Amino acid sequence: MSVFNVTVAITGVNAKPDNPGPGLAVARCLRESPEFNGRIVGLGYDALDPGLYLKKYCDAGYLLPYPSTGDEAFLSAIRKIHEQEKIDVLLPCLDAELPGMVRLRPLIEEMGIKVFLPTPEQLRMRNKDQLTEIAKLAGIECPEIKTITHAGFFYKCQEEGWSFPMVVKGLFYDARFVHNADEGAEAFRHIAAEWGLPVLVQRVVKGEEYNLTAVGDGEGNMLGEVMMRKMAVTDKGKAWSGVSIIDHALYEASAKLIKAIKWRGPLEFEVMRDQHGHYQLIEINPRFPAWIYLCVGVGRNLPMALLKLALNEPVGDFREPEAGVLFIRHAEDNIIPIAEFEHVIMQGGHHLQ
Repeated sequence: MSVFNVTVAITGVNAKPDNPGPGLAVARCLRESPEFNGRIVGLGYDALDPGLYLKKYCDAGYLLPYPSTGDEAFLSAIRKIHEQEKIDVLLPCLDAELPGMVRLRPLIEEMGIKVFLPTPEQLRMRNKDQLTEIAKLAGIECPEIKTITHAGFFYKCQEEGWSFPMVVKGLFYDARFVHNADEGAEAFRHIAAEWGLPVLVQRVVKGEEYNLTAVGDGEGNMLGEVMMRKMAVTDKGKAWSGVSIIDHALYEASAKLIKAIKWRGPLEFEVMRDQHGHYQLIEINPRFPAWIYLCVGVGRNLPMALLKLALNEPVGDFREPEAGVLFIRHAEDNIIPIAEFEHVIMQGGHHLQ
């Protein structure tokens, strides 16, 4: 099987302006690679996900059931899509779907679909409640994190030495900055309703945010790292623009972590450089970030490297990364016939002609 002409299914093809999924950027990286001439199947969770209709990136688009519906529903949907599209490789791009995919990996591979996923233990280790231990492995600091189970914490947090602002996070996904008790309670209720308990609070670190994305080969090696500094963010703190950098301290911390846990698959390392110049680990995401297209801008196509790893092909050498490459995100209207939208709702997917 050649990487040149495979059929790749990519999840997370939503594009909410304040919090876009990485899927469309991953598809764009593959589509623009001279090494790829295959088909791309976009997989979304909402009929309004743009990747289900964007012909320049996807050849077909299908709906998946939400991860909360359970493994059986997800596996049934993948099997049905596979019968239509003959998927060679599945590239998941969202945190919430990864636990189920890791559990179902043997059954997915039985269908003939290749994946390159972390192990269950690796996935557990990068959970947000494990961040303090992960930071120790990376050799850097981490702001204090506390597990909470009720909204009343925010009205008496000062008694426990906490003050506003702080960050409220779900165990697997979502993060909200809150500035008072009412905002904290509202964030708690929203996150708990969507992602369950426990909910986490994290102290805010003032400084500049730096991100690194790379692929771990499962043997302890970090491949193709790309680093950037955020220049503008959305209300949810997501990067709206950023510039590529080369930072040896960030490189060393990330490489040390990947070597320690032998991470397998894509990863995003989020740190804050505080006012003393020290790095504080804020979060680790087990997938590519939404800004992954910057990797093409610096000459390191990481989604293509991941595809090669999934197919057990040599990744090859990466060119030296380039500092000073800027990305600026923008929103774009995509015009489609209402019939296409109705077909996705009624039939669960379609081919893009």
